[in-house]
Amino acid sequence: MERASPTRIASFDAYPTVVVIRQHNAILIHSLDEAAVRAGLSIGLPLANARAICPELTVYDADEVADRKTLEDIADWCDRFTPSVALDPPHGLYLDITGCAHLFGGERALLQIVVGALSRRGFAVSAAIAATAVCARTLTRHACGKIVADGEEAEATAPLPVTALGTEDAITAGLRRAGLKTIGDVASRAPHEITARFGASFTALLQQALGQGDGPISPRKPLPDYIVEKRFPDPIATDTVIAMNLSALAAMLVTAMDRQGKGARKLEARFFRTDGAVRTISVETGRPVTKPEMIDRLFRERLEALNDPLDPGFGFDLIRLSASRTEIVVQQQRDLDANIHDNDELSALIDRIAARIGGKRVVVHLPEDTHIPERTVRAVAAQHHLAAAAQAAWPERIEAEPPLRPLRLFDRPEPIKVPFATVPDGPPHQFTWRRVTHAVVRVEGPERIAMEWWKQNSDGPTRDYFRIEDAAGLRFWIFRDGLYESEPADDEGEPAPVRWFVHGLFA
Repeated sequence: MERASPTRIASFDAYPTVVVIRQHNAILIHSLDEAAVRAGLSIGLPLANARAICPELTVYDADEVADRKTLEDIADWCDRFTPSVALDPPHGLYLDITGCAHLFGGERALLQIVVGALSRRGFAVSAAIAATAVCARTLTRHACGKIVADGEEAEATAPLPVTALGTEDAITAGLRRAGLKTIGDVASRAPHEITARFGASFTALLQQALGQGDGPISPRKPLPDYIVEKRFPDPIATDTVIAMNLSALAAMLVTAMDRQGKGARKLEARFFRTDGAVRTISVETGRPVTKPEMIDRLFRERLEALNDPLDPGFGFDLIRLSASRTEIVVQQQRDLDANIHDNDELSALIDRIAARIGGKRVVVHLPEDTHIPERTVRAVAAQHHLAAAAQAAWPERIEAEPPLRPLRLFDRPEPIKVPFATVPDGPPHQFTWRRVTHAVVRVEGPERIAMEWWKQNSDGPTRDYFRIEDAAGLRFWIFRDGLYESEPADDEGEPAPVRWFVHGLFA
């Protein structure tokens, strides 16, 4: 377990420098450089006291949003070493390097690579390697660069001060008052004594620091099912070379999935630049993909459709292709059923369009079990619901009868002005819509539709729908929202105001 902790940007000013933050109506030191430490300042000290100690102090306001963004950018860069990277806010990272260290020449070499690269970018870094995350984090506070073998955690952390555990200030002060100044002093006491005085959570923290227990880290990204990658001793920058290597990785990924009879439903390509920037491109498919040429084609469509082109900068030194979601491939009898070939071609077309314009923009419609007109159809992503759309049962039209529903239904009914109508449930004689007055010559209706009172937020007025034709031959689907003097609007029993809307247009 390795933790690289970027604590602050190194200061090159001649005077001590601190970053302050406002907490509980007080301005406190949030972070500081080595010159400020030598001047006797510390984190949590009020700014007024710090200025009294060091009048030539240079002060900056903390920007927690920018700090979080910087930490996440560093975590993206650390993905090149292991796919399991977790945040330890506000300044730390956990890297689970189990099974990864040998790729970089061992744990010591990997530690030097990480610390050296971040230091060259201006960060003050403290890192350590241990079998448990808490032990590694404890060592970074007072034993930077230490690598602890399995079973030696207690010996490595025993001489460290109790502040290295990073627990609450009240617990640290209580330990010191009890004469327990080092982690070894605390470990010498019986666990039940520590628990009774400082709580079970502190006892668990102590045991993890001593290697007697372990708490799992929470990776910021779920681990993909399959990963293939290629590192380049000389960074690559041309589109042709990038596409060629991506195609080779696609073939390797398909080979790995084919051994277990699986296909990819979601793929992600990550491009690591030499300057630390990381670009990520993902595509989804409607059916499990088992052909490398299909993966290559989807990524080609996605790359061509990028608003922000894939800028290689000084080149990419690592390209990683992963399948984050896979499914077992079901072999089908394709020679006797021509529809299977049609479905495959349609699914492939949808995947290509979705890769270019986005999966949420390619939709199919499914029927809903409701009589409310605007809720009878649900738009869903075509990639994930193509089979359901093909089997959906829609109400059939009655032969020789005019359609009951308009060809075009508005997303939201549009209000119309009705000067007068037949009371209590008759149609209007004329109405004004979009500043045009229409005289009603033919009417069919009403068709009464009540809201679904058993559903939440469905307690609305009753609607009476009419199919109306005006003098110019245009046909509208309008409704009256509410009944005349029948549905109260408030606690005082006042009748609800009746309003009219147009909901759709017939051909």
